[in-house]
Amino acid sequence: MKKIVFITGATSGFGEACAHAFATNGYSLILNGRRQERLSNLAITLKEQYGAEAILLPFDVQDNRAVVAGIDSLPASWKEVDVLVNNAGLALGRDLFQEANLQDWETMLDTNVKGLLYVSKAIVPLMIRRGKGHIINIGSVAGKQVYERGNVYCASKHAVDALTKGMRIDLLPHGIKVTAIQPGAADTEFSLVRFKGNEEAAQKAYDGFEPLHAKDVADVVYYTTTLPPHVCVNDLVLTCTRQADAHYFFKD
Repeated sequence: MKKIVFITGATSGFGEACAHAFATNGYSLILNGRRQERLSNLAITLKEQYGAEAILLPFDVQDNRAVVAGIDSLPASWKEVDVLVNNAGLALGRDLFQEANLQDWETMLDTNVKGLLYVSKAIVPLMIRRGKGHIINIGSVAGKQVYERGNVYCASKHAVDALTKGMRIDLLPHGIKVTAIQPGAADTEFSLVRFKGNEEAAQKAYDGFEPLHAKDVADVVYYTTTLPPHVCVNDLVLTCTRQADAHYFFKD
């Protein structure tokens, strides 16, 4: 059977772009996301464009029972996951700490941290059984530096950074690679979600420079899986040319 990639948050942004990147390179795909219709449409597109086979798991990564049930439901041959892309995540709000919405905090932590843990915990035993696999965690430059009004989002991505390092160490005896991809500013649904549907505010975030596009990140994600078995990219920070880090941009 072809190699299998499991992608969470595949209905938009980096996840959807990763689905295209892996499909065009001959992978079969397990696609996760909360929006069933988008998942179905994506699977149809991947089949039509690349002949790629896909299984859909439309659960919310915040729900551990749904995660476990979904992964348990996979046919035996589809449990031989070669690559896991932990992409599901979001930012909500740009509020000062003292003014932030508690529900926003809980949603970010439940998705960005707990969701990654739930899916990884269910997939890792399948990789250990085979003595190989590659886990790619989508972090952020916000996991490297804290910025004003970033508070809990930054904390969640710092957690992803730390968890990736911990997973890398603990999985060393099992031949499993673990990689953190840390993107900077990127023009996806990310800002629209962060600004809670305010399109003007979301687009203004990219005024004066060209940010990353979802395909840019997906191409790098795929690249890390193409290296020889003895080579692992542990941590990769990716920004557009006009961005140096979480703080410094050059804008026209």
